[in-house]
Amino acid sequence: MRLEGPWLAGRLLRRYRRFLADVRLDDGATITAHTPNTGSLKGCAEPGSRVWVRDTGDGSRKYPYSWERVEVGPGVLVGIHTGHSNRLVREAVEGGKIPDLQGYRKIRGEVRYGRERSRIDLLLEDDARPPCFVEVKNVTLVEEGVARFPDAVSVRGQKHLRELLTVVRQGGRGVVFFCIQRADAREFRPADDIDPDYGRLLRQALAGGVEALAWRARVSVEEIVLDRPVPVVCP
Repeated sequence: MRLEGPWLAGRLLRRYRRFLADVRLDDGATITAHTPNTGSLKGCAEPGSRVWVRDTGDGSRKYPYSWERVEVGPGVLVGIHTGHSNRLVREAVEGGKIPDLQGYRKIRGEVRYGRERSRIDLLLEDDARPPCFVEVKNVTLVEEGVARFPDAVSVRGQKHLRELLTVVRQGGRGVVFFCIQRADAREFRPADDIDPDYGRLLRQALAGGVEALAWRARVSVEEIVLDRPVPVVCP
Protein backbone atom coordinates (compact mmCIF):
# COMPACT_ATOMS: atom_id res chain seq x y z
CA MET A 1 0.00 0.00 0.00
CA ARG A 2 1.48 3.30 -1.12
CA LEU A 3 0.41 6.73 0.06
CA GLU A 4 1.21 9.85 -1.88
CA GLY A 5 2.69 12.76 0.02
CA PRO A 6 3.95 15.26 0.40
CA TRP A 7 5.54 13.83 3.55
CA LEU A 8 7.10 16.10 6.15
CA ALA A 9 9.57 14.92 8.79
CA GLY A 10 9.98 16.28 12.28
CA ARG A 11 9.97 15.55 16.00
CA LEU A 12 6.94 14.79 18.12
CA LEU A 13 6.34 17.41 20.79
CA ARG A 14 3.24 15.88 22.35
CA ARG A 15 0.14 13.87 21.64
CA TYR A 16 -3.00 15.09 23.36
CA ARG A 17 -6.80 15.07 23.27
CA ARG A 18 -6.52 11.62 21.74
CA PHE A 19 -6.59 12.80 18.13
CA LEU A 20 -4.08 15.66 18.10
CA ALA A 21 -0.29 15.86 17.99
CA ASP A 22 2.07 18.81 17.93
CA VAL A 23 5.11 18.30 15.71
CA ARG A 24 8.16 20.46 15.14
CA LEU A 25 9.11 20.03 11.50
CA ASP A 26 12.68 19.91 10.27
CA ASP A 27 12.30 23.41 8.85
CA GLY A 28 11.56 24.73 12.36
CA ALA A 29 7.80 25.22 11.94
CA THR A 30 5.42 23.76 14.51
CA ILE A 31 2.18 22.20 13.30
CA THR A 32 -0.78 20.40 14.82
CA ALA A 33 -1.60 17.13 13.07
CA HIS A 34 -4.52 14.75 13.28
CA THR A 35 -3.67 11.43 14.97
CA PRO A 36 -5.63 8.62 13.23
CA ASN A 37 -5.45 6.17 16.13
CA THR A 38 -7.82 5.75 19.08
CA GLY A 39 -5.45 3.67 21.20
CA SER A 40 -2.89 4.77 23.75
CA LEU A 41 0.02 4.40 21.27
CA LYS A 42 2.06 2.98 24.09
CA GLY A 43 5.72 3.02 23.09
CA CYS A 44 4.96 5.03 19.95
CA ALA A 45 4.21 8.53 21.24
CA GLU A 46 7.31 9.50 23.16
CA PRO A 47 8.14 13.23 22.93
CA GLY A 48 11.19 13.75 20.77
CA SER A 49 10.49 10.74 18.55
CA ARG A 50 11.22 11.06 14.86
CA VAL A 51 7.88 11.25 13.04
CA TRP A 52 6.46 11.81 9.57
CA VAL A 53 3.22 13.60 8.79
CA ARG A 54 1.37 13.54 5.49
CA ASP A 55 -0.15 16.62 3.94
CA THR A 56 -3.55 15.35 2.81
CA GLY A 57 -4.14 18.48 0.74
CA ASP A 58 -7.73 18.52 1.99
CA GLY A 59 -8.56 22.15 2.66
CA SER A 60 -11.90 21.20 4.20
CA ARG A 61 -10.21 19.48 7.14
CA LYS A 62 -9.50 21.45 10.29
CA TYR A 63 -6.19 19.56 10.56
CA PRO A 64 -5.02 18.72 7.02
CA TYR A 65 -1.79 17.18 8.29
CA SER A 66 -1.97 13.52 9.35
CA TRP A 67 0.63 11.97 11.65
CA GLU A 68 1.16 8.46 10.25
CA ARG A 69 4.73 7.22 10.93
CA VAL A 70 7.02 7.12 13.94
CA GLU A 71 10.51 5.72 14.36
CA VAL A 72 10.67 3.76 17.61
CA GLY A 73 14.21 2.43 17.18
CA PRO A 74 17.02 2.69 14.64
CA GLY A 75 15.35 1.95 11.32
CA VAL A 76 12.14 0.65 12.92
CA LEU A 77 9.19 2.58 11.52
CA VAL A 78 5.65 2.04 12.75
CA GLY A 79 2.48 2.84 10.83
CA ILE A 80 0.03 4.27 13.35
CA HIS A 81 -2.96 4.91 11.06
CA THR A 82 -5.56 2.43 12.32
CA GLY A 83 -7.66 2.75 9.20
CA HIS A 84 -4.87 1.46 6.98
CA SER A 85 -4.98 -2.05 8.47
CA ASN A 86 -8.21 -3.00 6.70
CA ARG A 87 -6.80 -1.87 3.39
CA LEU A 88 -3.52 -3.71 3.97
CA VAL A 89 -5.28 -6.98 4.75
CA ARG A 90 -7.74 -6.65 1.89
CA GLU A 91 -4.95 -5.98 -0.61
CA ALA A 92 -3.04 -9.01 0.69
CA VAL A 93 -6.11 -11.26 0.43
CA GLU A 94 -6.95 -10.05 -3.07
CA GLY A 95 -3.32 -10.52 -4.08
CA GLY A 96 -3.32 -14.15 -2.93
CA LYS A 97 -0.71 -13.50 -0.25
CA ILE A 98 -2.54 -14.98 2.75
CA PRO A 99 -3.05 -18.73 2.22
CA ASP A 100 -5.50 -19.07 5.12
CA LEU A 101 -7.92 -16.65 3.46
CA GLN A 102 -7.83 -17.83 -0.15
CA GLY A 103 -10.48 -19.49 -2.29
CA TYR A 104 -13.36 -17.05 -1.79
CA ARG A 105 -15.16 -15.58 -4.76
CA LYS A 106 -16.20 -12.24 -3.27
CA ILE A 107 -14.88 -9.81 -0.68
CA ARG A 108 -17.01 -7.13 0.94
CA GLY A 109 -16.13 -4.61 3.62
CA GLU A 110 -18.00 -2.94 6.47
CA VAL A 111 -20.97 -5.34 6.34
CA ARG A 112 -23.45 -5.20 9.21
CA TYR A 113 -23.78 -8.39 11.23
CA GLY A 114 -24.27 -9.80 14.70
CA ARG A 115 -26.45 -9.34 17.72
CA GLU A 116 -24.48 -6.31 18.92
CA ARG A 117 -24.94 -4.34 15.69
CA SER A 118 -21.35 -4.60 14.51
CA ARG A 119 -19.75 -4.07 11.11
CA ILE A 120 -17.34 -6.77 9.96
CA ASP A 121 -14.14 -5.46 8.40
CA LEU A 122 -14.02 -8.10 5.65
CA LEU A 123 -16.65 -10.63 4.63
CA LEU A 124 -15.34 -13.38 2.35
CA GLU A 125 -18.01 -15.27 0.45
CA ASP A 126 -18.23 -18.26 -1.86
CA ASP A 127 -21.15 -20.47 -2.84
CA ALA A 128 -19.21 -23.64 -1.99
CA ARG A 129 -18.39 -22.83 1.65
CA PRO A 130 -19.66 -20.93 4.69
CA PRO A 131 -18.93 -17.18 4.79
CA CYS A 132 -15.75 -16.05 6.52
CA PHE A 133 -15.99 -13.04 8.83
CA VAL A 134 -12.61 -11.31 9.29
CA GLU A 135 -12.15 -8.76 12.06
CA VAL A 136 -8.93 -6.77 11.56
CA LYS A 137 -7.05 -5.33 14.53
CA ASN A 138 -4.29 -2.77 14.15
CA VAL A 139 -1.24 -3.54 16.30
CA THR A 140 1.47 -0.97 17.05
CA LEU A 141 2.76 -2.18 20.43
CA VAL A 142 5.82 -4.45 20.36
CA GLU A 143 7.93 -5.16 23.44
CA GLU A 144 11.10 -7.28 23.19
CA GLY A 145 9.91 -8.72 19.89
CA VAL A 146 6.42 -9.57 21.16
CA ALA A 147 3.51 -7.82 19.44
CA ARG A 148 0.66 -7.14 21.86
CA PHE A 149 -2.96 -6.07 21.58
CA PRO A 150 -4.73 -4.05 22.77
CA ASP A 151 -2.63 -1.11 23.98
CA ALA A 152 -5.58 0.21 26.01
CA VAL A 153 -8.78 -1.35 27.33
CA SER A 154 -10.86 -2.19 24.25
CA VAL A 155 -14.55 -2.67 24.94
CA ARG A 156 -15.13 -2.60 21.18
CA GLY A 157 -12.55 -5.33 20.66
CA GLN A 158 -14.23 -7.47 23.31
CA LYS A 159 -17.54 -7.06 21.51
CA HIS A 160 -16.02 -8.20 18.24
CA LEU A 161 -14.70 -11.40 19.81
CA ARG A 162 -18.17 -12.21 21.13
CA GLU A 163 -19.64 -11.58 17.68
CA LEU A 164 -17.09 -13.87 15.99
CA LEU A 165 -17.76 -16.63 18.49
CA THR A 166 -21.47 -16.39 17.69
CA VAL A 167 -20.68 -16.58 13.96
CA VAL A 168 -18.78 -19.84 14.48
CA ARG A 169 -21.54 -21.29 16.65
CA GLN A 170 -23.99 -20.59 13.84
CA GLY A 171 -21.87 -22.47 11.29
CA GLY A 172 -19.79 -19.66 9.80
CA ARG A 173 -16.07 -19.02 9.95
CA GLY A 174 -14.69 -16.32 12.23
CA VAL A 175 -11.17 -14.88 12.04
CA VAL A 176 -9.48 -12.17 14.08
CA PHE A 177 -6.54 -10.80 12.10
CA PHE A 178 -3.84 -8.90 13.98
CA CYS A 179 -2.17 -6.53 11.50
CA ILE A 180 1.18 -5.53 13.00
CA GLN A 181 2.26 -2.30 11.31
CA ARG A 182 5.96 -2.77 12.05
CA ALA A 183 8.66 -5.30 11.15
CA ASP A 184 10.28 -6.12 14.51
CA ALA A 185 7.71 -8.61 15.88
CA ARG A 186 8.58 -12.29 16.13
CA GLU A 187 5.28 -13.40 17.74
CA PHE A 188 1.92 -12.10 18.95
CA ARG A 189 0.38 -12.35 22.42
CA PRO A 190 -2.68 -10.70 23.99
CA ALA A 191 -1.86 -7.81 26.33
CA ASP A 192 -3.35 -9.40 29.44
CA ASP A 193 -1.86 -6.80 31.76
CA ILE A 194 -3.57 -3.98 29.85
CA ASP A 195 -6.96 -5.56 29.13
CA PRO A 196 -7.42 -8.89 30.94
CA ASP A 197 -11.01 -9.17 29.71
CA TYR A 198 -9.84 -9.08 26.11
CA GLY A 199 -7.28 -11.79 26.80
CA ARG A 200 -9.91 -13.94 28.49
CA LEU A 201 -12.37 -13.50 25.63
CA LEU A 202 -9.70 -14.22 23.02
CA ARG A 203 -8.90 -17.54 24.68
CA GLN A 204 -12.61 -18.33 24.92
CA ALA A 205 -13.09 -17.48 21.25
CA LEU A 206 -10.16 -19.62 20.15
CA ALA A 207 -11.42 -22.54 22.21
CA GLY A 208 -14.80 -22.10 20.49
CA GLY A 209 -13.39 -22.29 16.97
CA VAL A 210 -12.51 -18.69 16.13
CA GLU A 211 -9.19 -18.48 14.27
CA ALA A 212 -6.43 -15.95 14.99
CA LEU A 213 -3.88 -14.81 12.41
CA ALA A 214 -1.06 -12.31 12.91
CA TRP A 215 1.07 -10.75 10.18
CA ARG A 216 3.77 -8.13 10.45
CA ALA A 217 4.51 -5.45 7.87
CA ARG A 218 7.46 -3.75 6.25
CA VAL A 219 7.03 -0.03 6.79
CA SER A 220 8.72 2.84 5.00
CA VAL A 221 7.64 6.45 4.87
CA GLU A 222 5.63 6.06 1.67
CA GLU A 223 4.72 2.37 1.68
CA ILE A 224 3.45 -0.42 3.96
CA VAL A 225 3.40 -4.05 2.84
CA LEU A 226 2.28 -7.10 4.82
CA ASP A 227 5.45 -9.14 4.96
CA ARG A 228 5.10 -12.42 6.84
CA PRO A 229 3.02 -14.25 9.46
CA VAL A 230 4.10 -14.54 13.07
CA PRO A 231 2.81 -17.16 15.52
CA VAL A 232 -0.09 -16.33 17.83
CA VAL A 233 0.88 -17.45 21.33
CA CYS A 234 -2.09 -17.61 23.66
CA PRO A 235 -1.44 -20.03 26.52
